[in-house]
Amino acid sequence: MFENIRDDWKSHDRQWNRHGFWVLVIYRFGRWRYGIKPRALRVPFSFAYKVMKFWSEMLLQVELPCEAVIGRGLVIEHIGGIIISGDAVLGDDCTLRNGVTIGLRRKGTRGSPRIGNRVDIGTGAKILGEIVIGDDVAIGANAVVLTDIPSGSIAVGIPATIRPMKGGRA
Repeated sequence: MFENIRDDWKSHDRQWNRHGFWVLVIYRFGRWRYGIKPRALRVPFSFAYKVMKFWSEMLLQVELPCEAVIGRGLVIEHIGGIIISGDAVLGDDCTLRNGVTIGLRRKGTRGSPRIGNRVDIGTGAKILGEIVIGDDVAIGANAVVLTDIPSGSIAVGIPATIRPMKGGRA
């Protein structure tokens, strides 16, 4: 847990006052508590996590359940209105901005996006359904992504159209 928090702190420019950093601290704590085997010891940590998560959602407006799988180096650039489904998977070195939704396409159906490494997700983007986003992808502001995106691409528009990236990485 502490190694991941140290990485998150570095990703947020070593600034303890970045809101995205604190969202990730609460997320990492929530994941860590699952490793406590005796139920009697885990219960107070679970209670503390639920209180911190509640306040995080209220004050920072970021819904990031500890059931989601988040890689190293996630940067939450701007907080507010970010929703990540509990079964979503995000790779390493991804960037999220405000208003991003990563989740289910329809209520009552399982299957959230699997997002690769070094994916840059613009403000207001919606990534929905059981889809795969490749590595080194840029998703434009307000894009609605409903299909797989291959590595090294850009997705823009509603619904998102996919274009190859010019000049390399996102």
